[in-house]
Amino acid sequence: MNILVIGDVVGNRGCEAVRKHLPGLKKRKGIDLVIANGENSADGNGITPSSAQSLFQSGVDVITTGNHVFRRKEIYEELEENPFLIRPANFPSGCPGKGISIVDKGRTIVAVINIMGTVFMDSLECPFTTADRLYEEAKQSGASIIIYDIHAEATAEKKALGFYLDGRASVVFGTHTHVQTADDGILPKGTGYLTDVGMVGPLHSVLGIKPELAITKMKSKMPVRFENGTEDCEFNGCIFEVDEQTKMAISTERIVFV
Repeated sequence: MNILVIGDVVGNRGCEAVRKHLPGLKKRKGIDLVIANGENSADGNGITPSSAQSLFQSGVDVITTGNHVFRRKEIYEELEENPFLIRPANFPSGCPGKGISIVDKGRTIVAVINIMGTVFMDSLECPFTTADRLYEEAKQSGASIIIYDIHAEATAEKKALGFYLDGRASVVFGTHTHVQTADDGILPKGTGYLTDVGMVGPLHSVLGIKPELAITKMKSKMPVRFENGTEDCEFNGCIFEVDEQTKMAISTERIVFV
């Protein structure tokens, strides 16, 4: 099974880039499942029903999110009703939505799990404890291929979770920093891993934001209304090939183009 994961989609321009590139990429690479992080897919930040719908219509199967997931109240109902739009599982149970999506591919059942790190981020349930809990839920749901999106700031936390899940998860990939890392590969027990997938967002930007606005914020320390860049977007992703017999990864291929 070929699984494509796409880095944080930034704003309307990022959604347009997914719509432009994803159909052809799926066809060329024989992609069976597409997962995209959409927590910044609305202009400004957050995710709205329209930006989520844009990603689904472009060919995304499951949308994961992160620390900006609750910025737009209009997405709350969608989080409750759409089983393929998920939020980090370690938010309190009363928050809208779920942290796991079960995808029935006919020949196999895939679980996609979303977890947020806690180093330099919000104080949530321990991600390691959450990973164990959702792993058991995935197995009880009949999933044999289990994939984790670790939305986290600290490289070390993502790495630790990758090794913690090695041999249990088929794939562990990181999101949030918007800068793709070059460490894709297969961990000792067979889990496919990448510390950060990167983003689909404006190429000449600071994490998708117009550079002059980010510079002003950092120099002045004063509040600045961020705006997404408007130029051509880079498209970052990674393809993980998973053996459907062993349920472990057998190859990885990072995707980077404009």
